[in-house]
Amino acid sequence: MTPNVQVARRLNEVADLLRDQGANSFRVQAYRRGAETVARLERPVNEILEADGLDALRQLPGIGDRLAIAIRDIVRLGRLPMLDRLRGESDPEELLKTVPGIGRIHARRLHEELGIDSLEDLEAAAHDGRLANLEGLGPKRLTAIQDSVAARLGRIRTTDIPPLDEPSIEELLDVDGEYRRRGDSGELHKIAPHRFNPQGHAWLPILHTQRGERHYSAVFSNTAHAHKLGKTSDWVILYYDGRAGERQATVITSQFGALKGRRIVRGREEECFRYYGAGLRLAAGT
Repeated sequence: MTPNVQVARRLNEVADLLRDQGANSFRVQAYRRGAETVARLERPVNEILEADGLDALRQLPGIGDRLAIAIRDIVRLGRLPMLDRLRGESDPEELLKTVPGIGRIHARRLHEELGIDSLEDLEAAAHDGRLANLEGLGPKRLTAIQDSVAARLGRIRTTDIPPLDEPSIEELLDVDGEYRRRGDSGELHKIAPHRFNPQGHAWLPILHTQRGERHYSAVFSNTAHAHKLGKTSDWVILYYDGRAGERQATVITSQFGALKGRRIVRGREEECFRYYGAGLRLAAGT
């Protein structure tokens, strides 16, 4: 199978799954057009990427930022994390283990403790100090991880990481609310995740929605940690478009302090406190 055929087939599969799971028809058609463009190329898409980089992919008819990044991931990783998730096969720990310097134990800790499940998230964590605080990742290993991820993502590593294109707390909580509301009413398509599901039951609701130009997918967490703590119907993972590719946020019900009982975005608690406003300050006695 040629690289172009492989990429086109996977983009078409994404389109099929998005259609079946109720995604916006324009998004479905974008992946269809991308597959057609790649299938018709006279030059192997991997050669275009290696010779001219991501910008060359963006210039192809019907290929914008999102599809260019998806094509790059298929070519360089041999897989598309988004497609794995749509299939119910997502295993972020396996993806993290493919990075030199990250073994089974660190992959599990990165995923469960820091919420990292993509190379883009790993790169951000390497530069914002979160990886440096993880026991067992010394300076040499951290540098090796940064270099490896930068190479896999097709860019030169730099200490100047631009601000991330983060959605507001209000937007994230709004998507979380839509997911839980529509899931409770039985409106959402359900997938059968491969992990922790030996009977193959289709139990996991999946939402595809949009806020402005930003696309979201939402699912309950299906990690070992969520199962252990009984949070598979509470923790919601939001996947959304970011500047360098797909990013994620985790929304949970807070168990502590002034935020107790509120839906919050993990890692952005201070912003959530400000979002909920005066009521929390009164509750905290300030």
